[in-house]
Amino acid sequence: MSTPALDRVARCSRYGRRLQAAQPQLADAAAGQLGHPFTRAAMQAFLAEPACVDEAALHQRLRQLRQRVWLAVTARDLAGSADLAEVVATWSALAEVCIAAALDFHHTALAARHGEPRDEHGQPQQMVVVAMGKLGGGELNVSSDIDLVYLYPEEGDTAADDPASAIRPISNHEFFVRLGRKLTAALGENTADGYVFRVDLRLRPWGDSGPFAMGFAMLEDYLMAQGRPWERYAWIKARPLTGIRHDELASIVRPFVFRKYLDFGAFAAIRDLHVQIRREVARREMAHDVKLGPGGIREIEFTAQVFQLIRGGQIAALQQRPTLTVLGQLVKNGLMTAEAQQELAAAYDFLRQLEHRIQYLDDAQTQLLPDDAESQAMLAEAMGFPGYTALLVALDRHRNKVTRHFEQVFAAPQTDQNSHPLTVVCCGTADAAATHALLENAGYGDPERVLSSLDTLRQNTARLAESTQLILNALLPPALEIIGSQRDPQATLDRFAALVQAIARRSTYLALLAEYPAALRQLVRLLAASPWAAQMITQQPQLLDELIAPQHLMSIPDWAQLAAQLHDELDAHPGDTEAQMDALRRFKQVQTLRLLAQDVAGRLTLEALSDHLSYLADTLLAETLARCWAGLKTRHRDTPRFAVIGYGKLGGKELGYASDLDIVFLYDDTDERAQETYARLAQRINTWLGTLTSTGILYETDLRLRPDGASGLLVSSTEAFRDYQLHHAWVWEHQALTRARFVCGDATIGAAFEALRREILRLPRDAAKLREEVLAMREKMRAGHVNDSELFDLKHDSGGIVDAEFCVQYLVLRHCATHPELADNAGNIALLQRAGTAGLIPADTAQAAADAYRELRRQQHAIKLSGAEYARVPPAAVENVRDVVRALWNTVLGN
Repeated sequence: MSTPALDRVARCSRYGRRLQAAQPQLADAAAGQLGHPFTRAAMQAFLAEPACVDEAALHQRLRQLRQRVWLAVTARDLAGSADLAEVVATWSALAEVCIAAALDFHHTALAARHGEPRDEHGQPQQMVVVAMGKLGGGELNVSSDIDLVYLYPEEGDTAADDPASAIRPISNHEFFVRLGRKLTAALGENTADGYVFRVDLRLRPWGDSGPFAMGFAMLEDYLMAQGRPWERYAWIKARPLTGIRHDELASIVRPFVFRKYLDFGAFAAIRDLHVQIRREVARREMAHDVKLGPGGIREIEFTAQVFQLIRGGQIAALQQRPTLTVLGQLVKNGLMTAEAQQELAAAYDFLRQLEHRIQYLDDAQTQLLPDDAESQAMLAEAMGFPGYTALLVALDRHRNKVTRHFEQVFAAPQTDQNSHPLTVVCCGTADAAATHALLENAGYGDPERVLSSLDTLRQNTARLAESTQLILNALLPPALEIIGSQRDPQATLDRFAALVQAIARRSTYLALLAEYPAALRQLVRLLAASPWAAQMITQQPQLLDELIAPQHLMSIPDWAQLAAQLHDELDAHPGDTEAQMDALRRFKQVQTLRLLAQDVAGRLTLEALSDHLSYLADTLLAETLARCWAGLKTRHRDTPRFAVIGYGKLGGKELGYASDLDIVFLYDDTDERAQETYARLAQRINTWLGTLTSTGILYETDLRLRPDGASGLLVSSTEAFRDYQLHHAWVWEHQALTRARFVCGDATIGAAFEALRREILRLPRDAAKLREEVLAMREKMRAGHVNDSELFDLKHDSGGIVDAEFCVQYLVLRHCATHPELADNAGNIALLQRAGTAGLIPADTAQAAADAYRELRRQQHAIKLSGAEYARVPPAAVENVRDVVRALWNTVLGN
C-alpha cells in the first residue's frame, strides 16, 4: 500500500526504496502504523506470537521486527509526524525489547542444560545488561550500534531446581559469558534478514582484552583501582536494562563517576579526549562528520557531560542521562545561560535529525555528509530545504554556535609562566636588588616579608609530587602579581599561602587556579576583602569550584529556583541525616560565597545583601524543619502544625554573613502528644543547625526570646504565647516584636502570629511609662557593652546603631495605635521615613536619621568583613552621622 509518507521514504532513502520493493507486505504493515508511534507493547506482541521454536526463528523474528520499526519510524519522521524525541525513544525501546527477548530465550536454553546460576545463598541470578552511550541515555539513532556491558551480581555455580535432574553445572562466570555471546550473536549477526543492532562491547573493563562478562565485585575493583578519566565519561550514561540489584550496581558506579568534591581534572581529561578526536577527524579528513567534526553532536554532549563530571557529585539533578535533560538542568542550576542552552538544544535537534537522514540513505552507520549529487539532493529534501547549499548554510550556523559555546567551556588557558617577570622572584634566581625592585614595582611595601612568606610556602610544599610542584610553580607568579595590586597585599599573600598549603595535596585545585586567570583574580579579591572569607574557603576548598564561571558567580539569586534545587538535592539522600546536613551546609556556603563575590564587586547594596542572606536563612530553615519532622520516629500527624518565628536580624531581614539566628518555635495542636513531639522537633532543628560537621555548622542559634527566656519551654502553643505576650511580657519583648516575622512552617500559625504581633503593637500605652522602660533597657544594654577604647563603637555607643533602633521601636510602640502603618515589619529606614511622613518627628530629621543609620550599617558591615572583632572607628570619622542620630534620640526620647 502506497501512501505519501511511504513515497517520501522512497525518494529520500535508497534502503527504504529497496525494502518496500522487496517486501510489499512490509509496506502494508507500515501503512497501518503511520497514524501513531510504534509502541513497546506492539514490539513485544510481534515477538511473542507465535513463540520462536529455535534460535534461527528468534533471529529471523528480531530482524523482521527491526525492518518493521525502521520503515514505520522513518516514514513518520520524514512526514513530520514524529519529532526527534519520539524517534530516539522508539529506537531505544526496540533495542531494549530485542535485548530482553533474546536474553530470556537464551537464558532459558542455557539453564535447561546447566541449571540456574545462583549466589552463595542459592538465590537465582540474572544477567545485568548495562546500556552505555546513546542507548543508555535513551537517545539511540536509527543505524547506531549499541554499547553494552555484561554483568552479574555474584560468583558461584549453576544448579538445578531438582537435584536429581541431569544437568552439567558450570560456574556463574562461564554461564554468563556463554549467555553474553549468544545475546551478541542474536542481535549483531548478519543473516539473510540482515542484523538487528551491531553490538560494541569495548567499553567493558579492560576493553577487548577484558572478560566478556563479570561480577559486580570485579567491576568495583576495576573502577576503584584502574578506571580511567574517559571511562568516567562513558559510565555517565550507563543504564541497566535487565536483571535485578540495580541499586547495588549504582552504588558501585556512582562514586566513580560523580565525585564528592570539585573535579576540575575532568575539564582537562575531556579536553584531551576531544583533542584526540579532532586529530583523528583531521587525519581521516572527516570535517564533514556531523557527529565528530567541529561543532558536531559530540561537542554538545561533551559540554553537558563535563558539568556532570565536575558537579554531579554535589548536584543530584545532574546525575541524569539524556543530553537535552542535562542541558535544561544546567540552566536550572545556574551553570549555563538560557540563551546558550536554547542554542545548543536547537543545534542538537538539527544535527540529530540530519544524522538520521544521512543514515536513512542506505541504512548505514555513518555521520558523514555525502559527496555525490544524488545523495545531497535526497538529503536536502529529507531535511526540508530547497537545495543542498541552503542545508549547508543552516548547518554551518548551528555548528558555529556549538563551537563557540564548546570553546567557552573548554578553551585551554595559558599555563606556561616561564616568561612572567615575577617567575625569578618565585624561583629565587634573581639577585636581592632585582628581587626587591620587582616586588616593590608589583605593589609590595616590604619585600623581605614577601620573600619570607614565599620561603615558608616553599618549605611547606617541598614534598609535593613533581607534577603538582610544576602546577604550583606556574600558579605563583601571576598570583603574586594580582595579590600585589590589592589594598593590603601582605595580608592577602598570607591568606593565599595558607590556602595553598591547605589544598596543596589536591592538585586539581591548584590546576584550576593556574589554568583559569579569572578564577584566580576572583579568589584574590575575596581573600583581600575578608579574612572570614579566606577562612571559609580554606576550610572548604570545594568552594573554589564556584570561581570557574564568573557569570554564574555574579548572577542574582532566584530563591524559588534555588529552594527547589536544594529540595531535590536533599531528596537524593533519603534517611541519610549526615548527608542531608552536609548538603544544607554546602548550599549555604556556596550561596554565601556568591553573595560575597557580588558584595566585594560592589553589585549589591547593603539592604539587598541583607535581604538575600535572610532569604538564604529562610530557605535553609524551611528544609531543616521538613527533614527533621520526617526523621522523627514517632509523629502523630503527617504535617506538623508548627512554625518558626524569626526575631532580631533574621526577623528584620538585616542578617550579616556570620549572624546567628534569633528564633522562637510555636505550635497549634490540641493532641495530647503535641507538646512532647514538638519539643523533640525543636530540639532536633536546633541540633541540625548548630552541630559541627566536616562541612562546618549551619547557624548559631539564640532561643532566649521565647516566653520566659532561657527558663521557658522550648516550644509554645499559640494560645500560651498569646497569653504571655498580652499579660506577662516585658516592654523590651514588645520592642523585639517590632521586627519579628513568620519564617517557615504552618502558614496558618504564621498568620495568627502576625495578627497577634500587630494587635500588641497597636495597644494604647502610657507615653511616660513607655519612655521610662525603653530608657532603662537602653541603659542596661549600654552597661553590658562598655567601650574602653578611644574609638567610637558604631553599634553600641551613644549616637550609634542601637540608639537609632531604640528610637524606631519607641515610635512604633508609642504611636502604632493611631498610626497602624508603623506595625509593618518594614525595616528601620522605612519606619523612620513613615514616622516623618506622619508628622511624629520632623520629616527632615527622619530622612537624615534614615541616611545616617544606613551609613552606620554600611561601615559596620565593611569593618566586620575585614575581620575586626569590634566595629569601631575614630570619632571624627563619623562625627556628622553620630550627631544626626543624637538629634533623633533627643527628639524622640530626650527630656
